[in-house]
Amino acid sequence: MRNRSRRLMLGLAAIALVAVGGVGATLAISATSDPPAPKYNSLARVVNPIGAPGRALGLSRVVIQPGAKIPLHLHQGTQLGYIQSGTLTYTVESGQAKVMSGPGDDAKLVRLIKSGQTARIKSGQWLIEQPSNHHRAANNGSEPVVILLSNLLLKDAKPSKLLP
Repeated sequence: MRNRSRRLMLGLAAIALVAVGGVGATLAISATSDPPAPKYNSLARVVNPIGAPGRALGLSRVVIQPGAKIPLHLHQGTQLGYIQSGTLTYTVESGQAKVMSGPGDDAKLVRLIKSGQTARIKSGQWLIEQPSNHHRAANNGSEPVVILLSNLLLKDAKPSKLLP
């Protein structure tokens, strides 16, 4: 009986808090199980580098928590994405992306992901993305995915351009 009364009292208290729009309302909203949005950190950027007028050369780091998704998008230039840790689930909607392995000068092609295909990109592998590659990604694993990005984009372009 005691546990039943206690549950009833806690339930009534929660309803009362939500009804008055106080802390309970905030807690109810924040108690979702949605993963945090991917976190993008720009590490370095230079506009109009020698040999690429009208472009911006950038270096950044992205952390994607387990369960998080990146919606359909493209990059307005060439981008390299090195998977530092975790496993990225990567889907190409149109165009294609190359998955590479090994150091840049001696890299080997692991796979070509074509339109309509999904692949798992593992730690130590890297992607070559072009503007014609429309893609989405997700972290379906249990640990964060950390990606190091290098890109040469149009100078006023955002890191990603979302697509409908």
